[in-house]
Amino acid sequence: MKYNRVLLKLSGEALAGEQKFGIDAKTVAKIAQEIVDAKNKGVEIAIVVGGGNIWRGKVGSEMGMERATADYMGMLATVMNGLAIQNALETLNVETRLLSAIEMQEIAEPYIRRRAVRHLEKGRIVIFGAGLGSPFFTTDTTAALRAAEVDAEVILMAKNGVDGVYSADPKLDKTATRFDHITYLDVLNKNLQIMDQTAITLCKDNDIDLCVFNMQEEGNIARAVTGEVNGTIISGGK
Repeated sequence: MKYNRVLLKLSGEALAGEQKFGIDAKTVAKIAQEIVDAKNKGVEIAIVVGGGNIWRGKVGSEMGMERATADYMGMLATVMNGLAIQNALETLNVETRLLSAIEMQEIAEPYIRRRAVRHLEKGRIVIFGAGLGSPFFTTDTTAALRAAEVDAEVILMAKNGVDGVYSADPKLDKTATRFDHITYLDVLNKNLQIMDQTAITLCKDNDIDLCVFNMQEEGNIARAVTGEVNGTIISGGK
């Protein structure tokens, strides 16, 4: 195994399937099976999922809504997505815990770092919901901070239809080339739009690798945990 403990970052849009909005049960079931296949490799898995398939705080802010309120709505969307993933995983007989940064004891455990680590040690899949519990932070930053807190060795950033980091947008620039490996410093200097700069800096400062790969290719999550996936590895340069 290349990694013992990983954090999987999923976009909310990944759960919507072809309908592009909301939660598609068949798509979620397929993603859950891919996660279970990865877990069966012997790796401990934590998950952070976005909420863009339901609500984006930035969009609400652009509509004239107070930014903090719009962001809190986005946090609730991530909890809804977390519940959907939890249900799909438990249908496959995998123990799962949803931990929320905003207390909602009827549906999720409160986020406590030691509790999260203990769940992982017991072989449970842990889903982190409600972002960081504070507005103005993205789920990318949530992924970076939670990965640091639970000592994950890598963040697996599953992209829809994108198989890594390119020198430019490959849809707009045919000469764009994919990086097999790049440092966080290069990402910042080249202003490559992979994660927000706060998240990138957290990963860099805490020496957490980032693996960017295409999740739409079957089996890629399992390949990512063994280091066999075609994608881009971002690291501190070691």
